[in-house]
Amino acid sequence: MTDQIHQQDFEEIEAHLAGTLKRVSAPQDLIQRLHSRIQIPSRREIQLRFSDWRRLFFVFGGVLSGMLVLVTLARALYYFAGRKSTL
Repeated sequence: MTDQIHQQDFEEIEAHLAGTLKRVSAPQDLIQRLHSRIQIPSRREIQLRFSDWRRLFFVFGGVLSGMLVLVTLARALYYFAGRKSTL
């Protein structure tokens, strides 16, 4: 019952906003600058990057090491914060 009421309220708000807000298009020069900055690599470049397994191994190892350091720091902070409240 309450879900239906919330859904109706949400639909009313959405309908009001759809009638109030208008679409704004981005300036063409902004779109051109973004298009020139974004460079999607070709299929061949992607294949070369994945075939370089040594670099992929180091990137994967670096990400895992960073995650391990973050988890260790979070556990240490949690331990010290919990310890202060019991003293």
